Amino acid sequence: MNEKVEKIVLAYSGGLDTSVILAWLKDTYQCPVIAYAGDVGQGDDMAEVREKAMATGAEEIVIDDLKEEFVRDFVFPALRADAIYESNYLLGTSLARPLIARGQVEAARRFGADAVSHGATGKGNDQVRFELAYMALEPDLKIIAPWRIWSFKGREDLMEYARSKNIPVPVTKAKPYSSDSNLLHISFEGGILEDTWKEPPEDIFVMSTSPEEAPDKATYIEIEYKNGDPTAIDGAELSPAKLLARLNELGGRNGIGRVDMVENRFVGMKSRGIYETPGGTILRIAHMAMESITLDREVAHLKEELVPRYAEMIYYGYWYAPERQMLQTLIDETQKRVNGLVRLKLYKGNCTVVGRKSDFSLYDPDFATFESDEVYNQQDAEGFIRLAGLRLKIARLLERKQNGGR
Repeated sequence: MNEKVEKIVLAYSGGLDTSVILAWLKDTYQCPVIAYAGDVGQGDDMAEVREKAMATGAEEIVIDDLKEEFVRDFVFPALRADAIYESNYLLGTSLARPLIARGQVEAARRFGADAVSHGATGKGNDQVRFELAYMALEPDLKIIAPWRIWSFKGREDLMEYARSKNIPVPVTKAKPYSSDSNLLHISFEGGILEDTWKEPPEDIFVMSTSPEEAPDKATYIEIEYKNGDPTAIDGAELSPAKLLARLNELGGRNGIGRVDMVENRFVGMKSRGIYETPGGTILRIAHMAMESITLDREVAHLKEELVPRYAEMIYYGYWYAPERQMLQTLIDETQKRVNGLVRLKLYKGNCTVVGRKSDFSLYDPDFATFESDEVYNQQDAEGFIRLAGLRLKIARLLERKQNGGR
C-alpha cells in the first residue's frame, strides 16, 4: 500500500462491499477513484448505481451496457465449444469477468488511470479472473485487491466503516449466502449452502420455477443455427441477448437449468455452488444435437476431448490467453457447417431433443437403414471386423503360447 497511485478504476456494483472499497481506496491512496459498472444483465437499477457511486465519492462513474457483447462475444463462443466445467457448470460468472475487466481497462485508458481494483475476496476464483485479464490487456496497470490487504475481517467491519463514512448500510436482513447474476445465470454459494448434505431452500431460486411446480403440459420450441450460433426461436430472429433472455424465460418456466455441485476452485479448495442457467442449458443441448448430424465423427470426438481443457481455461481466468484463443480458432473452424434446425421438448426440468435437420447433415437414411439398400455391402464388415480385432487375437495367441498352450 506504500506504492504511489494517481487514479484508480474500480469494478463497482453499488453493493456494500464495493461501496466500502470505493471510500477505502480514496482514504488509503488519497487519489480520485472512477467507478466502473458493466451491465451484463444482472438486473441492477443502473440509475441507482450511478447515484450511489457519486454520493460515495467517485470522481466519475462509467456504466456500459454490455449485454449484447456479453452474449455474442463470450457466451456464444463458449457454447460453440459446448463448454462445461466438471460436467455441470456452464461458466456464467467465469465468462462475465473478462468482459468487465476489459471495460475497466478501457476506462483506465480513457481517464488516464494507473491502477485498477476489484471487490473479489482472497479465497475465490474471481480475483484470478479479474487480475489475469488486467495483466493480459494492460500489463502496466497497478492492481489493488482490498480484501487481500485491508484489516477488515468480515461484514460487520464493513458496515461499521460504512456508517463512519455515511455510506447507506442495508437495513434488510443479509441473505445467508452470496450470489452473482448475469444474463447467462445466477449463482449461489456460501452461508447456509456450505453444508453439502442440506438441500438448498426453494426460496433462493430466482430464474426458475421448481420442476414440481412447472406446467403439466410440455413446451415445444425450435432453434435455428447458423455457423454454430443460435439465430432464431420458432422462426423469429432475435439478437444474441434477446434470444438468451427468451430462452431463460421459457426454460425457467419449465424448471430447466438448476445445478447443485461441489466444484474444484482454481485456488485449491472445493466449493459448493447452486446455479440456475435455464437458457444456457437449452442452448448447449440444442447445439450438441445440431453438431450430431453436421460434424464428422473424428472431428466431433477430437472436439469432445478438448472441451474439458477449454472449459478449465475459462474457469481459471485465461480467456485472453493464447491457448484459449488458439482453441477457439480451431473450434470455430468446426462450426462452418453447423447450420439447421433443432426441435426441443421442455418439460418439468427436462430439455429433450425431439428433432434435428440440416442441409449440411451427414446423416443419410440410405446408409443407416436396416432395410435392404444398395449403398452398403454388409459382407464388407467381415474384413473390417477381422482387421479391427487382429491385435486382440494376436495378444491372446501369444498369451496362450506363453502359458504352454492353455
